[in-house]
Amino acid sequence: MKITILGTAYPYRGGLATFNERLARQFQAEGHEVDIVTFTLQYPSFLFPGKTQFSDENAPEDLAIERLISSVHPLNWIKAGKKVRCKKPDIVIFAYWMSFMAPCLGSIARIIRKDKSIKCIALVHNMLPHDPSLLDKLLPPYFVASMDEFVALSNSVVADIETIDKKQKPKRFSPHPIYDHYGALLSKTEAATQLNIDSNTPYLLFFGFIRSYKGLDLLLEALGDKRLQKWNGKLIIAGEFYEDSKPYLDIIERLQLNDRVILQTSFIPNNKVNLFFSVADLIVQPYKTATQSGVTQIAYHFEKPMLVTNVGGLAEIVPHGKAGYVAEPNTTAIADALVDFYQNPSTFAEGIKAEKQKYAWEKMTATILNDSE
Repeated sequence: MKITILGTAYPYRGGLATFNERLARQFQAEGHEVDIVTFTLQYPSFLFPGKTQFSDENAPEDLAIERLISSVHPLNWIKAGKKVRCKKPDIVIFAYWMSFMAPCLGSIARIIRKDKSIKCIALVHNMLPHDPSLLDKLLPPYFVASMDEFVALSNSVVADIETIDKKQKPKRFSPHPIYDHYGALLSKTEAATQLNIDSNTPYLLFFGFIRSYKGLDLLLEALGDKRLQKWNGKLIIAGEFYEDSKPYLDIIERLQLNDRVILQTSFIPNNKVNLFFSVADLIVQPYKTATQSGVTQIAYHFEKPMLVTNVGGLAEIVPHGKAGYVAEPNTTAIADALVDFYQNPSTFAEGIKAEKQKYAWEKMTATILNDSE
């Protein structure tokens, strides 16, 4: 088939760009003709909370990526829609993740769908945001109405789409596949040496950009639990602050955690990801709200146990007692799980390997192409 993926990709960085590029490679491996259409302007700079939107790595040589879309210029949407339509793809996959993109992507889809032979499928990471506003109620229906079908990465997202879609269009669930392109698992000693930290110390890892819904404050408060005061491990926080860092730094100071927390709060490039996961004993995602998370799929790739909270689709992905812990999103429950992990070392290795098999990329491509061939 001839497939166009429309969404963020190189030169933009981050999990969504990585996802779209990996998906394109899977389609190519299956013999399809694939291109990615991405942005000339993704976010206006004043809306972007990080330091930069752009990757400093080399462009992928094995992918056809065209920068075509400005997220804020309606005349550009008409031009982009016509250009994609003229390529005559069999399907266009719209990678959707936030309400801000609904007018842009919804308008482009309407132009593409003037050719009735082209099917528009939404691949939805998040339908409704973690911190919804009035615009989050007004904008998503415009995008939803422009699609032929939907594939969501968690059942909770399917449910969100159902609340908006009035025409009962086809909706399918396919869990987030394994992120398997971050290199090999290293020995803890080798990874620690490269990170310039002690290889004999137990490490927790909080990975990814930092926003309030991810619950880093809950994890820091849990680390101050009296039962963990004699624990000789440390928490590595690896990711960029997407909001004010002061509240988190204040907790660290108040609980005297300075010697127990390692801050690596800059964007972690792809070629460094394996270092952090290789050195970690437990990956902690203390989210307050969630749909699904790419971090769990990196942890599965490196076969590391996880502690997740019972929100969104996380408990679907990390079965309690088999691949790690599912705790309620509060300080006491998170501390209970940490205490159990270090007082009663459990081997989750077999459970993780078994669960990992569920998240192959070919399962996602098969779900996307269902009834589309």
